[in-house]
Amino acid sequence: MKVIIAGGGTGGHIFPAVAIGHAVQRLQPDAELLFVGAQGKMEMEKVPQEGFNIIGLDIAGFNRSNMLKNISLPFKLIKSIFKANSILKNFKPDVVVGVGGYASFPILKAAQRMGIPTVIQEQNSFAGKSNQILARKAAAICVAYDQMDKFFPKEKIIVTGNPVRKSIAQSTITRAEGQQWLGMDAGKKTVLVIGGSLGAKAINEAIDAHLDEIVSDKVQLIWQTGKPYYEQAVERAKAFGDKVKVFDFIRQMDYAYAAADIVISRAGALAIAELCIAAKPVIFVPYPFAAEDHQTSNAMALVTQSAALMVKDGEAKDLLVTKLNTLLHDQSMQQVMTQNLEKAAIKDADERIAKKLIALANKG
Repeated sequence: MKVIIAGGGTGGHIFPAVAIGHAVQRLQPDAELLFVGAQGKMEMEKVPQEGFNIIGLDIAGFNRSNMLKNISLPFKLIKSIFKANSILKNFKPDVVVGVGGYASFPILKAAQRMGIPTVIQEQNSFAGKSNQILARKAAAICVAYDQMDKFFPKEKIIVTGNPVRKSIAQSTITRAEGQQWLGMDAGKKTVLVIGGSLGAKAINEAIDAHLDEIVSDKVQLIWQTGKPYYEQAVERAKAFGDKVKVFDFIRQMDYAYAAADIVISRAGALAIAELCIAAKPVIFVPYPFAAEDHQTSNAMALVTQSAALMVKDGEAKDLLVTKLNTLLHDQSMQQVMTQNLEKAAIKDADERIAKKLIALANKG
């Protein structure tokens, strides 16, 4: 059995891709896997670290902030489709799955032209245009939200949830162990701030501006900044000693989630899937420039279930810490959120998707 897993660009696409790969290996140990990503993107480093082979396409996404940068996009797309054809002819996969990101479209489009079964893993509550196009010839579409038939053919949809790293999905780490790993005071309320693998400017600036207001004798902070804001945050946190722990990136997120009492986060699909499993009260600050504003749709799916709060990116500096203080002092609201997050959690999404890939490969 041969499987290609295509996509990447951010941790939100890479970690689910890797989770699917590991699940396929568990269920079908003799399966041969190949990842296809975008040259220069983080998957080219992260995927080999997980023990998988990866090939990069020379492809980039549509740039909404600088239209001039899109001039070369048609040429890159044509070039990447030619390379995708070559990869498929050489590897001869039984099935191809796309997890989103730049490399998904060309490899799935080429596979469909060759009659190879394709699976779309749509992570968001608002489907992207590329996946809507690919859905017409896809064998199956794995989704994480209800009512996705407004984007896709109903008969092709399988509700699987979004794959989460096994270390988080199956975590047994206690709050005390998380606190100890971070070297923090287990007697204090702990706020975890995460802006995605690349950081979040609006969240970082809001935390920076109100750090004196957040941190106290009763509250401490775990602050993942991303690389661009890291040095500034480290300097800012010096005055607070061990009450503020700054990271550019947290690899052991299972410990960070375990240590936290409240989380502030972007609303990417992976973050939401992880937070449902961690079941920690959360305030989302959706990234406003995501395609089709899908992060706002993702966040609202939980806000309407009383499982989360939301602050708009443009209002974060003024409203985020006010909302955080309200949540910190409202124990009943925290309990309701935790209960509703637990109801929304799916821990075996990776194996649900892997089983569908194996079934399609065997059918072929």
